[in-house]
Amino acid sequence: MSTETSVVQKKVHKAFSGYGIELEYMIVDRKTLDIKPVADAPLHEASSEDGGEASGDVERGEFGWSNELVLHVIELKTNGPAKDLSRLAEGFHREIIEINRRLDKQGCSLAPSAMHPWMVPDRETKLWPHDNNEIYDAYNRIFGCKGHGWSNLQSMHINLPFDGNTEFGKLHAAIRLVLPLLPALAAASPFFEGKKGGAMDNRLEFYRKNQARIPEIAGMIVPEAVFTKAAYEKEIFAKIFKAIAPHDGEHLLRHEWLNSRGAIARFDRNAIEIRLLDIQECPAADIGIAALVISLVKNLYDEKNISYDVQCAWAASDLAVILDETIRSAENANLHAKTYGKVFGVVDAKSMGQLTGTLIERFLPDAPAACVRPLEIIRSQGTLASRMIRAHETRGESLVAIMKRLTDCLARNVSFEVG
Repeated sequence: MSTETSVVQKKVHKAFSGYGIELEYMIVDRKTLDIKPVADAPLHEASSEDGGEASGDVERGEFGWSNELVLHVIELKTNGPAKDLSRLAEGFHREIIEINRRLDKQGCSLAPSAMHPWMVPDRETKLWPHDNNEIYDAYNRIFGCKGHGWSNLQSMHINLPFDGNTEFGKLHAAIRLVLPLLPALAAASPFFEGKKGGAMDNRLEFYRKNQARIPEIAGMIVPEAVFTKAAYEKEIFAKIFKAIAPHDGEHLLRHEWLNSRGAIARFDRNAIEIRLLDIQECPAADIGIAALVISLVKNLYDEKNISYDVQCAWAASDLAVILDETIRSAENANLHAKTYGKVFGVVDAKSMGQLTGTLIERFLPDAPAACVRPLEIIRSQGTLASRMIRAHETRGESLVAIMKRLTDCLARNVSFEVG
């Protein structure tokens, strides 16, 4: 959870003219693979080079690094919208190598997957104590941030720009429809506190409940059917800010980023931020998923299969029912809503896995070359969550062994495979 303008928009960009990507990684001890709260070491070291002031933000040309809520997580991001996705997998991997070089001094490295499989947040969480800590303290006071939905979750965010109300409405309508299938592509959090959880995407299972004290903040995760800035401010922001007001007398949290739906409008930078994707085992897999998601959104935006009016008519409650099942079962979820596949031009899919498999096959020729193999593995071997479970339950690999393999996948930018 970042309180900054994570992907800076210095000018208004047309829809699909650029893409902001954010990747979150945990820091672990290289030997034990336990989480290590040392994010400030590489961030302060890098930010203070060349005489700068030590901070939680580092700019490195096309990329940036920043702190998150907790001390064991670092976020990597594009420094503004990237026009070409094909270069990002390799670019993010170079940043990972550099951060790992700096973390080597602490005997640590970055690690992927959306939840650490044996971290105990109540005991191990350390909040970021430096810049912006008054905001994090406010979150902690109101919600209590020493829990899995706060301190044990890593995700990928995709920021898609828009120019004006018309582009916003079409983009928001399309993104809402894509959200329910995302865990069927990207679920990567099957274990927590040393055991298998009740969902394939336990990160989202915790995330959607972590602010239940003020339900207006996250809503149904799928955003309401609003398609203009004025309607969004009235139906979403106004209700959120009214609900938080009794708990936030200093207005520290009265910002657009307080909204915790699965996709949030950022009018401050003219973009919609998609938040539902678990982080994968390597940047090639993440960028492959991002490329596919963007293709699906653009297909809807261009009204290739269904009209804009039909898209707008889908109720958030109906989409939330589908999302609930994919959070629990990922690609194994039944496709009960027979009309959902038709949204993407697929009429014969009976499960989310069949739907996503068809979509991967259809859009694979458009994927960046480095991302083709990771997408083929998702199609043939399942989500990362499924592969982790199979490695543990069928092949007998311990959670420590799985984490070691995942950390190696990140360091080498290769997929986690289970034959």
